[in-house]
Amino acid sequence: MSASAARELSFPRDIYAGEAIDEAVKTWSGFADFALRETDDHWIVALTPKPEYQAHARRIVGEFGNAVLGMTIDRGGAT
Repeated sequence: MSASAARELSFPRDIYAGEAIDEAVKTWSGFADFALRETDDHWIVALTPKPEYQAHARRIVGEFGNAVLGMTIDRGGAT
């Protein structure tokens, strides 16, 4: 993943809590820049690791997804 390459992740609204995504973005903002948008069915997150963390880009993307899942579970699901 290059320094300017963003990875886009799509989270189905019927599975993931939007609040969990917001919380994960705040938690991970020290490691990546985020752009959020939504469709009728999905929360879309564009994640770009900060230059100093490019060597860990793949791991940051994966761990961010894990964080969103865990935070959704902690909230009792999408509802």
